[in-house]
Amino acid sequence: MLDFAITKEACTKCNQCVADCPAMIIAMNEGFPAIAAEQEAACYRCQHCLAVCPTGAVSIFGLIPTDSRALAGNYLAPDKLETLIKGRRSIRKYRDENLDPVLFQRLLDVASHAPTGKNTHQVRYTVLDDKEKLSKLRDKVMTGLSRLVQDKALPGPMVFFADFVELWEEHNIDVIFRGAPHLLITSVPRDVPSPMPDCIITMAYFELFAQASGVGTAWNGLAKWAMFDLVPETRQYLGIPEDHQIGYAMSFGLPAVQYTRTVQRKPAMVHRVD
Repeated sequence: MLDFAITKEACTKCNQCVADCPAMIIAMNEGFPAIAAEQEAACYRCQHCLAVCPTGAVSIFGLIPTDSRALAGNYLAPDKLETLIKGRRSIRKYRDENLDPVLFQRLLDVASHAPTGKNTHQVRYTVLDDKEKLSKLRDKVMTGLSRLVQDKALPGPMVFFADFVELWEEHNIDVIFRGAPHLLITSVPRDVPSPMPDCIITMAYFELFAQASGVGTAWNGLAKWAMFDLVPETRQYLGIPEDHQIGYAMSFGLPAVQYTRTVQRKPAMVHRVD
């Protein structure tokens, strides 16, 4: 049930919610916006109507407009956002401590606002929220990799993992998880319209907000390969549903290194279509 409601005292009848509805199911009825019962199934659940109303007169799904954040004057200045994007670094050295639980949850809640195909919002965040949990996961993955090395069973393109096992077993150097206290894995049901883009987009949102919050991150393809290609029993250990497509893995935590300036790249490679 949409629970679409209008506070008539606040409504100015500006028609913006009607004009902006992507599903085109809002119409003026007796002078006020309304959604006919037979049209409710077509709702995208995007909340555009709640967001566009200038006076906060529109409510949907029982959500109260005053619980939303005002946008005017609160967006990050373009120059600062540019610095954040250009200044983000892949962090491979972390402090040996957990994130504050409140900050941890906030990172996930903000990332969940990332767009998804057909607004499905089915991305599942599998997280290791304590460094001891990640330590246990590392031991399991390294044990599995060590077994593959001993059995000479590493696939040809991934024989380099033998070097990582040696560094861990002989020198306690963690190349795969980089000593991070936390790990995020995104997954989504395979039957959603765009499973892989949904996972990657939400992880990009997570990374930028994390870095803006002083949290270091690293897109961790090595961990993804190790956990899900080489030691596939890791999926069951982590409780990731079998009908989910794995998106990617990201290590994160408080950084043990601080960067001073942005790096410099070549101009974007652009093909302008005539």
